[in-house]
Amino acid sequence: MWGRQHAAVPLGVVDVGSNTVRLLVTAHGKPVLSLRESAGLGAFIERDGVIPQAKLEETALHVRHFVEAAAEAGATDVEVLITSPGRQAANGTELRDAIAAATNAPVSILSAQEEGRLAFLGALGSVHLPARRRIAVVDVGGGSSQIVVGSGREGITWSGSIDLGSRRLTSRLLSRRPPTNGDLAAARSEVDRLLANLDLPEVRSALVVGGSARALKRLVGGRLGREELEYAIGLVQHTSADDLIDHYGVNRARAEILPAGATILAAVQDRLDTPLRVVRAGLREGAVHELGARQAAA
Repeated sequence: MWGRQHAAVPLGVVDVGSNTVRLLVTAHGKPVLSLRESAGLGAFIERDGVIPQAKLEETALHVRHFVEAAAEAGATDVEVLITSPGRQAANGTELRDAIAAATNAPVSILSAQEEGRLAFLGALGSVHLPARRRIAVVDVGGGSSQIVVGSGREGITWSGSIDLGSRRLTSRLLSRRPPTNGDLAAARSEVDRLLANLDLPEVRSALVVGGSARALKRLVGGRLGREELEYAIGLVQHTSADDLIDHYGVNRARAEILPAGATILAAVQDRLDTPLRVVRAGLREGAVHELGARQAAA
């Protein structure tokens, strides 16, 4: 997908999402530095519609530290990408401006379509599949979920998004601990309702990226079919956050929203009618690749 051409000098991308802020620095196509920090922006956005001033400043400080860490790792270019918090918060542009002022780095608020495109680029570039095969890439974030379809030969041929992610669904319907069967049924109905508006094409394979998918891989493995996801939903429903942390290595922030993430993925998997293969590369990897391509062209 990428032509296996990678920038020799380190390049960095900071991804500001609903749940976390993450940094990836790569050189020669391999990660040299990866950092994460809990952000919790989505909870404020869902409750109040805005990000409070203190949280704007805190997030900008996290990003500044990541940009500095990338520079120390030798990154010649670092860009900052804001996903659903920039689109969904009434003061999303204030978040962008606060980060830009703190870092002097280029900062962009991604559209849902652009977020999905970069996730597709990153995921497909990390696997070896026949160039003609039509494949879906699913990216469930904290505030929204993207589905992109295409192939290595044709590129993206279809994309869609729902304005619902693991944090947003948790806040609305799955905040009770543990969630009841009724809670889970209501959450699934809401996801199905939104997915019904998407005219998903048929695919032969599907990849899934994002924190929920990586956490579920720890529980049931890297193949998320119908049976695996049904089992995972039952497991996270009846397993305490402490046990998810102790026995499966899931971090606390992720454990709290994992029932929602699993519910969204189960609904998407049903619509695609093919198992989801968990891959680690996604938006940040796609963005670093594009950053390197732009640098080479310049």
